[in-house]
Amino acid sequence: MVNLLIFDCDGVLVDSEILAVRAEAQVLSEVGFPMTEDEIASTCVGLSYPDMMALLEERFGKPVPVGLEERIQKEAVAAFPTELREIPGITELLVGSDMARCVASSGTPERIGLSLSITGLDACFAPETIFSSKFVAVGKPAPDLFLFAAEQMGVAPEECLVVEDSPHGITAARSAGMLAVGLTAGRHMRPNTIERLSAAGAHHIVPDVEALRELISSVA
Repeated sequence: MVNLLIFDCDGVLVDSEILAVRAEAQVLSEVGFPMTEDEIASTCVGLSYPDMMALLEERFGKPVPVGLEERIQKEAVAAFPTELREIPGITELLVGSDMARCVASSGTPERIGLSLSITGLDACFAPETIFSSKFVAVGKPAPDLFLFAAEQMGVAPEECLVVEDSPHGITAARSAGMLAVGLTAGRHMRPNTIERLSAAGAHHIVPDVEALRELISSVA
């Protein structure tokens, strides 16, 4: 039985990944680490920025410039005040559910807070139920963040349902022993997203929040 809903933030609560991927592709091209938006969406979505920097260094065989993470972060959130929207239907799902819930995101606490504030979703989560990869030693695809969130919420891992949009997040949820659900409602999704979420071990893949609502009702 599921007693806790754990939501990723970017791409699950807010439709931010399309904005971030666009900014990341632009900045990386400018500093000599060229990657297309498709490549970033396929390999980097779901990672923390430090892990993304490590991936870039491994791929290109050279260190990233000092301050690159901060520059990308700044560019990624620049469009948030005017362009960021919630994933359609997510407010209604949260308001209509009395199940315990929390956020567990690879983003920084500041970025998570900004995203939730702009979209009004901050009203749906108490501050003490918002967890960042900054809180653990190893981020997704390791299970540490989800296990930390479950522990803080006082719920056993096997009683948790995780909603994710990336294979990295699905891998983390599976490794944590939780029910892993892939949500493909974000505008950053690619043609092979469902295949990649399935390969990562998603127990269920849903196309929109209404389907997610039905799934939650069936396992609660």
